[in-house]
Amino acid sequence: MDHYDSQQTNDYMQPEEDWDRDLLLDPAWEKQQRKTFTAWCNSHLRKAGTQIENIEEDFRDGLKLMLLLEVISGERLAKPERGKMRVHKISNVNKALDFIASKGVKLVSIGAEEIVDGNVKMTLGMIWTIILRFAIQDISVEETSAKEGLLLWCQRKTAPYKNVNIQNFHISWKDGLGFCALIHRHRPELIDYGKLRKDDPLTNLNTAFDVAEKYLDIPKMLDAEDIVGTARPDEKAIMTYVSSFYHAFSGAQKAETAANRICKVLAVNQENEQLMEDYEKLASDLLEWIRRTIPWLENRAPENTMHAMQQKLEDFRDYRRLHKPPKVQEKCQLEINFNTLQTKLRLSNRPAFMPSEGRMVSDINNAWGCLEQAEKGYEEWLLNEIRRLERLDHLAEKFRQKASIHEAWTDGKEAMLQQKDYETATLSEIKALLKKHEAFESDLAAHQDRVEQIAAIAQELNELDYYDSPNVNARCQKICDQWDNLGALTQKRREALERTEKLLETIDQLYLEYAKRAAPFNNWMEGAMEDLQDTFIVHTIEEIQGLTTAHEQFKATLPDADKERLAILGIHNEVSKIVQTYHVNMAGTNPYTTITPQEINGKWDHVRQLVPRRDQALTEEHARQQHNERLRKQFGAQANVIGPWIQTKMEEIGRISIEMHGTLEDQLSHLRQYEKSIVNYKPKIDQLEGDHQLIQEALIFDNKHTNYTMEHIRVGWEQLLTTIARTINEVENQILTRDAKGISQEQMNEFRASFNHFDRDHSGTLGPEEFKACLISLGYDIGNDPQKKTGMMDTDDFRACLISMGYNMGEAEFARIMSIVDPNRLGVVTFQAFIDFMSRETADTDTADQVMASFKILAGDKNYITVDELRRELPPDQAEYCIARMAPYTGPDAVPGALDYMSFSTALYGESDL
Repeated sequence: MDHYDSQQTNDYMQPEEDWDRDLLLDPAWEKQQRKTFTAWCNSHLRKAGTQIENIEEDFRDGLKLMLLLEVISGERLAKPERGKMRVHKISNVNKALDFIASKGVKLVSIGAEEIVDGNVKMTLGMIWTIILRFAIQDISVEETSAKEGLLLWCQRKTAPYKNVNIQNFHISWKDGLGFCALIHRHRPELIDYGKLRKDDPLTNLNTAFDVAEKYLDIPKMLDAEDIVGTARPDEKAIMTYVSSFYHAFSGAQKAETAANRICKVLAVNQENEQLMEDYEKLASDLLEWIRRTIPWLENRAPENTMHAMQQKLEDFRDYRRLHKPPKVQEKCQLEINFNTLQTKLRLSNRPAFMPSEGRMVSDINNAWGCLEQAEKGYEEWLLNEIRRLERLDHLAEKFRQKASIHEAWTDGKEAMLQQKDYETATLSEIKALLKKHEAFESDLAAHQDRVEQIAAIAQELNELDYYDSPNVNARCQKICDQWDNLGALTQKRREALERTEKLLETIDQLYLEYAKRAAPFNNWMEGAMEDLQDTFIVHTIEEIQGLTTAHEQFKATLPDADKERLAILGIHNEVSKIVQTYHVNMAGTNPYTTITPQEINGKWDHVRQLVPRRDQALTEEHARQQHNERLRKQFGAQANVIGPWIQTKMEEIGRISIEMHGTLEDQLSHLRQYEKSIVNYKPKIDQLEGDHQLIQEALIFDNKHTNYTMEHIRVGWEQLLTTIARTINEVENQILTRDAKGISQEQMNEFRASFNHFDRDHSGTLGPEEFKACLISLGYDIGNDPQKKTGMMDTDDFRACLISMGYNMGEAEFARIMSIVDPNRLGVVTFQAFIDFMSRETADTDTADQVMASFKILAGDKNYITVDELRRELPPDQAEYCIARMAPYTGPDAVPGALDYMSFSTALYGESDL
């Protein structure tokens, strides 16, 4: 009995019966096999643009047989013979049979001559062998053989359907419900299964065959009438047709898996792009705020009044309390978002995020440094301007007082000096006029100091850039010009009196003595009144005590001054007594002076009234200075506690960040509790801010009770909040890396121990040489000698290191590692970057090749993909995302609208430009 078989008799051929002559001669079976095998061959030959009509005739020359094998195997066969002779046909068929045999199939009793002669039995047997090898042999479900695997697949897919019981590949398929169930299970929208009836097999079979041909690209390999009219349909025909369903639906499952992988990758990419956009916006807004704020802080245009400058100081305090703190938080959050984004990019195997030019974290830090520098200079300038304006106001008031006193004194002096009274006066009158003039000169000399003081004050106001300097200068110049004129007039009158002095002999000594003593005493009283009414400004208790002591010394001189006053009044009384006694004819008052006893007594009474007023002013100022001293001590006591507390907390956070007590979750919980305790300390900072405001409002500029200023405390507090937030973020990123990379707690502790060992200065970062030493300590070889490449290890240690770690890195390799752990070229390696590098080699992440392979499945093994295929296989938003970013495909097999999914896949992972 003739038969054919293959080497895998223990697999897919085990349950098969040998080819039986009687069965092959059964017309119904032969018809079914002819139709089925012909349709199966044409489903593959049409890919090459051809088909067969008669299976035993069209394969006789071997050409289409060789073409069929090339299409279904994807391999090239030997070049066929193009001759028409029998020997050429046999040669071609032999090449085809040899190729089948090379695939592990043993052909028995099938020769090239039978195929060339058109032997139906041998031709069908050969085609069945090809179908078994290329369509059925690779089907395996739970390690079953090809036939059993295909049957098990059919049973599982049809199990939920009533009236379907697949037990074989012949009578179980006669009612057609099995084919309909397979289609409905995978494409339920194609068949309304509930309307099918078991007693209508022809309708069921035709429905399945038509739907499969129209929507699943499975050719109609069977006739419904043949299957229904045959008691036992041909098993090989049924298996061949069912295998087409298996391949069609398994391909759809692969496409679904590929689409899911692409969706996952695209979702990660979209999320990262949104994070990048958020970072760019936040960085741009913060930089714009800094750009607008710095010119305001750099504006040094002075104001003319104390009120205007104090308003500027109040605006600056509002800026420090209300406007800047939220920006400090935004800056901290920006750095946290940047670190989190970089961690997510590393975990998803994406390239590091490089912000736009000018928006790097370092750029923001530089801009922030410029802001704080301008801020520091602005506050110092404000305080200096307030001190300057306070000094100017004091000097201006002093100038006005002295100028007014001097102007009052000079009023009428020029007219007096220009009188011609000596021309008609008697000798005694002349001598009196001369003596009077001498007294005036004495008085004029006594006022010289006041004029010089007025000029000195005006000069100082000019040097301090007093806003009303033009009016001050004009008034000062008028006083000086008048003073010079008084001097010239005085000299001229003296010369006139001396010319007539020889005519005068009688001199009233008493008037002269009165004038000489009254003038200085009057000047002393005017000076005393000026001093008692003089304004003063002090900043310490010591200064006010000095003024009080000087005032007490002045009061001690009052008894002597009173004696002098009585003596001067006694001279005047003596003159009056002589006049009365000798009946002297006196024309008017004392010719030597205009100072009357009434004026002396009036000024003396005024001095006595000003003394208690001065006492009260000094007492009130002393009380104010005592209050200021209490404010200094109150602020100093709090600042001396808060300043060391902040420094201690900074040091403790530094220790926490490098210690390895417990798991990362324990460290994170500890840090959050620590952060809470720090935030709870904020009321003490606010209280200190309130005390500082009271000090500034009291215009207190120095405090000997503490070395801490409010600015020191503010900067320390902001650094403390930023440091704890950064430390918490670092631990959170370590947890993300650990969970994503599968790092054990022991590995994390080993990494941290090595990192801390080489972090000599406890800065939380490693320099290049420290990082190199740390890698060597963990078994990496990074030698500087490219010949030896042994670093600090001996030969045995070096060999053990290579075996255990699989690395051998010279300077070039180390430079590559540094570009990974320090992409911004800062010259330091953080702990987060260190553990990312240690874990990235074993990470199970998507790659560009995997994504490219997934796209190839969706494209049906083509080198390009179309818009329709993307929209059919992917969700709408991600399909449009790919369409918008994929470049047109330009290969030799390109069709209109073809897209290049290969360049798109590499761009997703930073291997090319997207």
